[in-house]
Amino acid sequence: METPGSQTSLHRANLERVVRAVRMAGSLTQAEIARSTGLSAATVSNIVRELKDGGTVEVTPTSAGGRRARSVSLSGDAGIVIGVDFGHTHLRVAIGNLAHQVLAEESEPLDVDASSAEGFDRAEQLVNRLIEASGIGPDKVVGVGLGVPGPIDVESGTLGSTSILPGWTGINPSEELSGRLGVPVYVDNDANLGALGELVWGSGRGVRDLAYIKVASGVGAGLVIDGQIYRGPGGTAGEIGHITLDESGPVCRCGNRGCLETFAAARYVLPLLQSSHGPDLTMERVVQLAREGDPGCRRVIADVGRHIGSGVANLCNLLNPSRVVLGGNLAEAGELVLGPIRESVSRYAIPSAARQLSVLPGALGARAEVLGSLALVLSEMGDSTLLDSSTPVGAPAFT
Repeated sequence: METPGSQTSLHRANLERVVRAVRMAGSLTQAEIARSTGLSAATVSNIVRELKDGGTVEVTPTSAGGRRARSVSLSGDAGIVIGVDFGHTHLRVAIGNLAHQVLAEESEPLDVDASSAEGFDRAEQLVNRLIEASGIGPDKVVGVGLGVPGPIDVESGTLGSTSILPGWTGINPSEELSGRLGVPVYVDNDANLGALGELVWGSGRGVRDLAYIKVASGVGAGLVIDGQIYRGPGGTAGEIGHITLDESGPVCRCGNRGCLETFAAARYVLPLLQSSHGPDLTMERVVQLAREGDPGCRRVIADVGRHIGSGVANLCNLLNPSRVVLGGNLAEAGELVLGPIRESVSRYAIPSAARQLSVLPGALGARAEVLGSLALVLSEMGDSTLLDSSTPVGAPAFT
């Protein structure tokens, strides 16, 4: 047993600090590892050499600031993570390694609202199909990240709102999928995972505080504070769609009137245009028509942007994020929706908070949530498994 404070325990702690830094970033130069961990350059060099000899990390030549450097990433053979994203109308699965490389990805249509059993059956089948097609041994899977379109109750692990997914009432998604796949499953709502995806791979890179706004059949926000997802004690932080804009407005599914969701979500917005554009209109089509110059669609998108901006202004006044990333289909409208959002923020937010805020479209599109599911596993898994496993030096890596 290691004695606390001994050289052995200190060395182990330093190993874990280096592995954790690389695991969260995907790849870092040794100088970046030193800065992020607070370890000396000499200590980092020795630890990287030890980890490389053990097959835990790979070191490749690179350049930083015009100088030669060495990039450190976890070995492609160190383990595999899986991301599963349940949307209201789709299922998407991705497989990645610990070096942040996506190895396989596939999606298929699915009415997730109807039946949890069918959803988990399809997810299990798609995961197994991708693993088999990728030639990956199931024993390499270290964990699964699972995204669902609703808040997760932190205490029970069940969906916190029966009105969002009525067919999932009483279901613990993590236990259900873990029982089928035989590996740890980490679960979160889609907005939080969209925030994680954009933070690691997309428009949130380089910032520590951001809000990811997802507008689809509902409206939600994933909040990142000091580099970490903020969920709140009950798991419902970020329910920006239920900020009240008009006490006399439409009745929301939550039971209140005039929530932001009733002015911005697809189920409320599309009926405004269906009399002139037909009953089969979708948000994707509205965005496309708006980009082509359709005046009705442009007006509706601008109105939605102004309403979202009111909610974002409230977030700015409370949390003062440095960046807001807009996700979902609406982000494809670009400045047609981003401009009105910024106008409302400028009007309703505290000036100092508004000046520091940048509003950007998501860079990952429909992939944000499933990539966020991969990032969730990478952030939640421990480092002991990596350090205790004996990966042979020179084992083949996935590319």
